[in-house]
This record gives sequence, structure tokens and C-alpha cells, in this order.
Amino acid sequence: MAVDPGFLANISLFQHFDDDERTLLAATMAERSVKAGDVLFKTGDPGDSMFIVRTGAVELYVKDKAGQKIVLHVAEPGEFFGELSLLDGGSRTATGCALGEGELWILDREDLQQLFRKRPDAALDMLAAMGRMTRKANALLQARVSRNVNEEVQVDRGNLVMRTADLVADFSGSITFLVIHVMLFALWIGFNSTPLAFDPFPYNLLTMTVSLEAIILSTLLLFSGNRSAARDRIRSDIEYEVNLKAELEVAHLHEKSDAMHEEMLERFSRIEKALNISRTTKPIPVVKPT
Repeated sequence: MAVDPGFLANISLFQHFDDDERTLLAATMAERSVKAGDVLFKTGDPGDSMFIVRTGAVELYVKDKAGQKIVLHVAEPGEFFGELSLLDGGSRTATGCALGEGELWILDREDLQQLFRKRPDAALDMLAAMGRMTRKANALLQARVSRNVNEEVQVDRGNLVMRTADLVADFSGSITFLVIHVMLFALWIGFNSTPLAFDPFPYNLLTMTVSLEAIILSTLLLFSGNRSAARDRIRSDIEYEVNLKAELEVAHLHEKSDAMHEEMLERFSRIEKALNISRTTKPIPVVKPT
């Protein structure tokens, strides 16, 4: 079945094309029938084409760091996908799988280039459509609800109490803090051992002052400790994500190597069969007696 140019007019990527441009584009597109479970491409596969759903539905999904399936979108009739690989020739960013029987139209990068050679204005129309899609994506990113955990910790640094807690924690762990207290205690006890004493033995005022300092200092240290624990948790989460991603990448490489191994064995088998057939069909030379 030939691609209907009128159907392309309902697709946002080609809405700015005129009738002649859509007709030229429709003439270069190919048709593909799919059934449930057919995988069109996988994440990381090379790609230079986009798909338009005429009938049926195609599920686009990725796997997160834990290997769980995350459905990004279900392309229904009139929707397209794979346009990024069409434009930049890069690898696929998701996996496409047909949910049922349907028909797809395929537009290759080479066919699109031929259209642009014939109608250069069509390239500007497609760039305008991609620009609108990019602006929409940027607006979604700017209006995102969740924030990075590191950003949350950075915001907490602006709190006066937390900054004071960090400063006190840094200072209380220094030798200067110890020397100052030893000198103050020595001067206090030495002065109050004279007739001019205002806090004689057993130094109740000193005891109360030290107790209050201990309460305040311990509270600030707890604040700083909680912040340090939060930073350690963030660091641990990042290390876990990196390790998990590396593990998944290794598993993905194993899958690719296994697939390449199976493909090589299949090719060797076909070559061996072809050689056996050529040997059996080759005539045996007859040696005439002399």
C-alpha cells in the first residue's frame, strides 16, 4: 500500500510541508507490517530511520539502573518515533516493541536527504518543527517537580544555624579549642584560689558554665553530624548507582557478545553447508587409461 500524503498532514513533524513536499516524501517511504512482540530496535542499536504508526501500537521503553522496565510512551496511529536517530544518525535511546498487529511507515535518512535536495525549504520546515519540540522539552525540564539531592544539601548551606554548626564543629575539633579551654580553666581556678575569688571551690559557676557550653556544643555537633551523614548517604547513593550502571553495562556487553557469537555460528553453519553443497555438485574428473 502506498503512503497517503494526506495522512502525513496530520503529523506534527510534517504539518508545515506543502502538498508537493508531502507527496515527494510519501513516495520515498516504505511500509512494514508487524505483529505482537516484534522488536523494532533496542536501546543502543544504530539507527538512521524513523517510524510512523498507521495502525496498531508500539511501546517505547528503557530499563533503569535496577533493570526494571520503564515505559516512556505508547505510540498510537498518527504518532511517530525514532526521529532523533533519523536526524543525527546516532544510536537508539529506547527499545521499540509492537504491542499487536499493525502497519508502520518507515522514513530513512537517505530518503529524507533526497527530499531536501529537491526541496530545500522542506529542511527549514522540519527544523522549525524540531525547534518547537525542543522548546517544549526545555519547558518541561524547567518546570520539573523533583530536585537533585545535592541541590537540597547546597540549599541547606545557606541556613545560618547549619553554617554555625559546621564552623563550631570544625573549631571544636582543633588543638586551638583545647588550648584555649585549658588556659581559661587554669586562669579561673588560679584566680578563684586567691582572696579576691568570686567563685571559690568547688567552683559552682564554672561547673554551670561548662555544663551549658557542653549542651550547646553537643547540639551543634549533632547538627553538623547529621549533615555529614546526609552527605555520606548521597556519596553512597552515587557510588551505588555508578556500580550498578557498570554492572548493567557489563551485562549488556555480555548479551551483545552472545548475540554476535550466535550470529557467527549461524554464518559459519551456512558457509559450511554451502561448501558441502559445492563439493557434492562438483563433477569428479574421469581418468582415461593410457
